[in-house]
Amino acid sequence: MSQHASQHTSHESVYDGLVEDHGDVSGQWAFGTSFEDPLAGVDTTMPEGVDGADLAAYCLGLGDDALVLSHRLSQWCSRAPDLEDDIAVANIALDLLGQARLLLARAAAADPAVVPVLAEGSPAPDEDRLAFFREAGELRCTRLVELEHGDFAHLVVRLLLFSTARLALLHRLAGTRDPVLAAIGAKGATEVTYHRDYAARWVVTLARGTEESRRRLLAALDELAPWHPEQLDAHPVATRLAQAGAGVDPAATAEEVEGVLAQVLAEARCSWPDVAPRAGVRGRTGRDGMHTEALGRMLAEMQVVARAHPLGRW
Repeated sequence: MSQHASQHTSHESVYDGLVEDHGDVSGQWAFGTSFEDPLAGVDTTMPEGVDGADLAAYCLGLGDDALVLSHRLSQWCSRAPDLEDDIAVANIALDLLGQARLLLARAAAADPAVVPVLAEGSPAPDEDRLAFFREAGELRCTRLVELEHGDFAHLVVRLLLFSTARLALLHRLAGTRDPVLAAIGAKGATEVTYHRDYAARWVVTLARGTEESRRRLLAALDELAPWHPEQLDAHPVATRLAQAGAGVDPAATAEEVEGVLAQVLAEARCSWPDVAPRAGVRGRTGRDGMHTEALGRMLAEMQVVARAHPLGRW
């Protein structure tokens, strides 16, 4: 059993895990026991001085990152090099999907105007409307997460770049004034610590393995490195939320993130590629709704069933 799988089965029964009193915010395993409302049990009051539209935009960015990478990872189901890694990658995808659900629900609560309007009678909750009924230009994910997946080396390099930046952000998010984001930060940090460690172990293994595995690892690093800096860009929305004490400016995490990546690459006996960051289009990047063509193709596949049956119940 993988380390991650064992973390999910540490109680005598599933019920024990659900009713355990953790005594702090990190114990809000699913923010209540109601699957109808993902934020059940959490104080959703808007912190004083925080703009609802900004908070919604900020949550959409973080939620879309998790949603899109979760889908990319889920496309690996049955394709990983062995059964344990197949399950591990699927578990990581599920963790990110859970974060996406909470963040999209928080966005909808902060500013209901961001939620797509569906036909009367549609049973789709707000977070599903945001996931399945927005066009590519309305998503706010960074472009790193939306790229087509390549080989397994590509998977672990992208996961390392994403989870390193995500973990640094979640740790800081746990101390912010918004109770929902603070809870997501505390809970998510535990999950993403495992994601980062899993990816780092594989990066080192492939880099120090065979000539072919190292060639593939370096090729993936060359391809993905230019997309990494966008994760650490100081977007105006994040800056305003950080100033209000309800969010984190990713630029503030850059030193920590680069330090962790340098440590992993040193262990892998690799260097950061000498490549220029991928520029935006007229200054616009993923956080502004400017994406690669890969996102549109991915959404077409991910959203087709929900869009074909907007009144369906699942």
